Parts: sequence; C-alpha cells; structure tokens
Amino acid sequence: MEEIVPHLIAFATLALLEIVLGIDNVIFITILAGKLPEAERPRARRLGIGLAVVTRILLLFGISWVMRLNETLITILGNGLTGQEIILLIGGAFLIGKSTIEIHDKLEAADTRHADLAAGTATLTSVLVQVLLVDVVFSLDSVITAVGISGVLPVMIAAIVVAAVVMVVFADRIGNFVEQHPTMKILALAFLILIGSLLVIEGWAPEQAHELHLKNYAYFAMAFSLLIELINIRVRKPQPVTLHNRPHPQEAEQALEEGAKTPIV
Repeated sequence: MEEIVPHLIAFATLALLEIVLGIDNVIFITILAGKLPEAERPRARRLGIGLAVVTRILLLFGISWVMRLNETLITILGNGLTGQEIILLIGGAFLIGKSTIEIHDKLEAADTRHADLAAGTATLTSVLVQVLLVDVVFSLDSVITAVGISGVLPVMIAAIVVAAVVMVVFADRIGNFVEQHPTMKILALAFLILIGSLLVIEGWAPEQAHELHLKNYAYFAMAFSLLIELINIRVRKPQPVTLHNRPHPQEAEQALEEGAKTPIV
C-alpha cells in the first residue's frame, strides 16, 4: 500500500497538470475551428484533442529522444540553444503571431460578407496541422515535467488519458462559451499571446525564467482577469458586439445567395 500512494499522488498531480494545459489547447482549437463550417467545428475540436493525446503518448514512449533535446545544438549571440529551447522559441513565436493575426481579423477586418470567397480557405486539414504544431510545443513541456514528477510510464499515460476524457467532455461547452462571448474570445487570444511570450522567454533564458517564477505570475494574471470578466458577464449582462470572422467559402456563398444583411460570425 505504501508503494502505491506515491504513484497515486503523482497520477493526480499529472492529471491536473494535463487538464490545465488541455484548456489552453481547447481554446486555441476553438478559435481555429471557428474558421470551419459550423457542422465541422465539434469534429475539429475532438480531433485536435485526440492529436494532443497521441502526441503526448508518443513523446512519452520516445522519452530518450526527448531528453537528447537538452543537448546544445546551436549558439546565437553567445547563447547556446538546445533542441527543446529551439522548439519553445519557434512555438512561442508562432503562438504570438497567430494570436495577433486573429485579433486583427476579429476587430480590423473589412465586412466579410462581401469578402473574396477564396480568402476563407480554412480546411479541417489546415486547422489540424496548426493544432499539431502547437500540440508539439505544449506536449514537449508537459512530458518533460511529467518525467520529473513520475518516471513510471503507465502512471503518466493514465494521467494523460484521464485528462483527455475531461477535455472531450467539456470541449464543446468551453468552445461554445468562448464563441458566444466576444470578450472571452479576445481575452483568450490575449492569454495565448502571454503564453507564447512565456515560451519564448523559456526558450531563450530558461534558468532565469524558472528563477523568477514567471509562470506563476502569468497564470495568476490570467486567472484574475478571467474571474473579473466572468463577473462582468454575470452582473452587467451586456449586448455582445459582433466580431468579424472570415467565413468559410461555402457559408459565404450561401449567405450571399440568401441576401444576408449581416456578417457571418
């Protein structure tokens, strides 16, 4: 019995960690899936979560390869970078750039009702490719953390599977909530920019980032701002504005045929 308790504690800790990281994934997947026809969005969310789970499990089985990523590969401006740090830098930069572009499209884009239909070319495949790129970054970080907490492969896989079940159950609810509240969508994109910034900092100066406990400050700021916005939604009950969203060609063409007078969101 005494031998099982440490494994149970490690399992609970890892499951909680995977759920927290999974929420970030669900939000990112939801925003990307918003470019697809409405009927395909739930499927995109489920497939995105499935990719995240498969990526983590494959990295766990290839943990010896993951650990070799800690060897210095290149030196830039006197700073030696390992494979893991390079992935964090690239992934963080991608997250910052993608989130910034999404904010611009939501707020600055022209009326999408009459936009060039060729512009809305998002497909399920392109969405899943972008999800996979971000999954690799999040998975790499979480797998290395998991190995530090528990080196027992069955425990780590079980924690990932449990977290995946939780994400699948709540994915549609989280996705629909974000879609229904424009401020939550912009706030979520701001969170992704903050997470991307943390990844870049950890990729460039990991020791300093850990010494300063930047993640703790960032997650506190995210949790506090989320709490404030939930209170705003509950108390003020404002009329949400309509964010721009470049429609999928099929939906845009159908809207034009029906003489739609409002942009598709």
